[in-house]
Amino acid sequence: MLTLEKEISTEEFRELMAQGTYVEANSALYSAFHKFSQNALKITNEINNQYHNPEEIRELFSKLIQNEVSCDFGLFPPFYTDCGINIKVGKNVFINACCRFQDQGGIEIGDGVLIGHNVTIATLNHDFTPEKRQNITPKSVKIGKNVWIGSDSTILPGVVIGDGAIIGAGSVVTKSVPKNTIAAGNPAKIIRKIEE
Repeated sequence: MLTLEKEISTEEFRELMAQGTYVEANSALYSAFHKFSQNALKITNEINNQYHNPEEIRELFSKLIQNEVSCDFGLFPPFYTDCGINIKVGKNVFINACCRFQDQGGIEIGDGVLIGHNVTIATLNHDFTPEKRQNITPKSVKIGKNVWIGSDSTILPGVVIGDGAIIGAGSVVTKSVPKNTIAAGNPAKIIRKIEE
């Protein structure tokens, strides 16, 4: 088991989150959350508060996630995240305005994904025990290829959305969604299959 008495590097952080490591308040890992958040706030402030052409947006987003995005990546600001370094983005992805990613637990977005206005993706849960409420459990969100997430939807921790799926506008996705299906509602339910 990794001891958390030292500063956590980006790669260690990603590995610990991928393992679903329980995060205790006031631990070194908890402190890493705050360190990465400050960097994310700085970069998203730059993205959101002045005009940037598409190439500049790609450069800033690559800096935010510490990985280069492809030349067909698109983002309409404003965009918000409280970490940034645990977002993985495929090719030909478009993220519309006012989206909020809580990516500490890991967000993986496949090729050809379209994300509508004001979508929230969450990857953390607080402890249910009141005395431990500050403690956190991460669970990643994975979005398959060619998924369309409608505006104002919320994707909760641990959800996997299969290739080709559609999430109806305003949905709250609490469970994984099979490929080539349409899910909608609160909580989201499968309403039909998409013919291939």
